[in-house]
Amino acid sequence: MRIVLIGTGNVATRLGMALQAKNADIVQVFGRSEKNASILASELGCAFTTKIKQIVTDADIYIMAVSDDVISTLAAGFPLMDQLIVHTAGSISMEVLASVSENYGVLYPLQTMSARKDLDFSHIPFCIEASSEANLEKLRMLAATISDQVFEIDSQKRKQLHLAAVYVCNFVNHLYAIGEELLKEQNLDFNLLKPLISETAEKVMQFSPNDVQTGPAIRGNKAVMESHLDMLEQHPEWKKIYGIMSDDIKSSQKKETFQNL
Repeated sequence: MRIVLIGTGNVATRLGMALQAKNADIVQVFGRSEKNASILASELGCAFTTKIKQIVTDADIYIMAVSDDVISTLAAGFPLMDQLIVHTAGSISMEVLASVSENYGVLYPLQTMSARKDLDFSHIPFCIEASSEANLEKLRMLAATISDQVFEIDSQKRKQLHLAAVYVCNFVNHLYAIGEELLKEQNLDFNLLKPLISETAEKVMQFSPNDVQTGPAIRGNKAVMESHLDMLEQHPEWKKIYGIMSDDIKSSQKKETFQNL
């Protein structure tokens, strides 16, 4: 299967390297930055271009690993016939590609990626969707070359999955950043929190998050929470987050208790 990789960011880099490691035939990289496109193409051992009209037209699949907000406008200019084109976005419908080709779909890897960090793709869930059963089978075969977890999930469900992913990944990482800043104020090392972070992550691998919730909010320890809020006077936004999160934890616990009555 001849593949054109559209994009040069984190997802394009990691996905391209994972596919190449499984002997995928990546024939070209397209990117808007000549520097980035040439670097990725060099790593993959293929050609590159920064001009849409120079994208090869005889590939079997075109994988768009670009920012969500440029997918439709960028794809609209591609010189495709009826080749299969897919995007890798979690929150964008596959129908955004319907005007580009009659063969289109989604190849969404549910994982955070960094160009600087290697990933074991075998455990990464791939969510696929396509405009026909034949295209779906092509995507299933492609994803299965690098992942043991391939799921057919439609656009609406994938959007909900992406929303959940924002909560458990992006928002949680931001909370890590807040924690790091709070420690810096007292010249404390963020490494002190890493065993706690690790244990919390391990718990949700075995139990429902609701069943292992801890902390002053779920215990109803008002004195501790008021003390924490006082300590956050110089950080009004973080104080607001603390209050909202604590209230939601307490609300969730009450809902759980009511449902179990």
